[in-house]
Amino acid sequence: MFASVRQVGGSIGSSGALGQARGYATLKEIQMRLKSISNIAKITKSMKMIASTKVTKAQRNMETARAYGQSANSLLSHIEVVQKEAANPLVVAVSSDRGLCGGIHSSVSRAVKRYMANHQESSIAVIGQKARNQIQRDYRENIIMHFDQVTKVGPLWLEASMIADQILGSKAEGGADKLENGGTIVYNKFKSVISYEATPLAVHSAETIAAAPKLAAYEVDDAILKSYEEFTLANSLYWALAEGYASEMAAKRTAMENATKNAGEMITKLTLTYNRSRQAAITNELIDIITGASSLN
Repeated sequence: MFASVRQVGGSIGSSGALGQARGYATLKEIQMRLKSISNIAKITKSMKMIASTKVTKAQRNMETARAYGQSANSLLSHIEVVQKEAANPLVVAVSSDRGLCGGIHSSVSRAVKRYMANHQESSIAVIGQKARNQIQRDYRENIIMHFDQVTKVGPLWLEASMIADQILGSKAEGGADKLENGGTIVYNKFKSVISYEATPLAVHSAETIAAAPKLAAYEVDDAILKSYEEFTLANSLYWALAEGYASEMAAKRTAMENATKNAGEMITKLTLTYNRSRQAAITNELIDIITGASSLN
């Protein structure tokens, strides 16, 4: 009789130990996951704060660049510059190398792909690695140049000028991107801190500007038109970079805010699960103890 009681007590004790081990393993996993998500929440919250501080400065730079860009476009509109139809116009996609900012780079890529669907022979120049990775899936052969590590510290006129020189220099070398056929810059236009839109911006060559109907009212040399072509391209690129950078920082702030909110919700759910599992483990241990004591009596 005593042997059977000892056998029953031993089996109950071993099953309780297994249940306890399983409970503690589950609790440990939940604790590790809670710690991991808490660390991620701290990172996303810090990134949100950094993006918030950058948005204000980016908006100020964008407003300045927008003023210069709109002034140049108003002059072109005044002299009634008309973009002629061409078989292979140049397309410049403006993005960046940074991620964790929602679908801001995908909007530029989709706009370029829609444009390329009707202009299969067009050449593409891509600013930023993110858009290049998406565009080259369908139009790898059309990409003739790309620029990485741009706007690392914000949009700079020097970077825009150097990119414009590269584009104009490729035309001088007889490349496929004939700027005299016109071109389009595709960038994210900043509408608000929660809204942006992929927008095309026309680029005109010196020949197109010279053919404007109302330009004859002014005395302009060919050298001045050539310089104005270079300035307009660099100015438009700087405008697009400034608009895209402001949109990116605003989108990053929104993305990090949503990520922090989702992490908080997951922490709340996991904390509730942890408390319930811990309560269940304690209850099972008490049941095992009481059952074992009852069987011995």
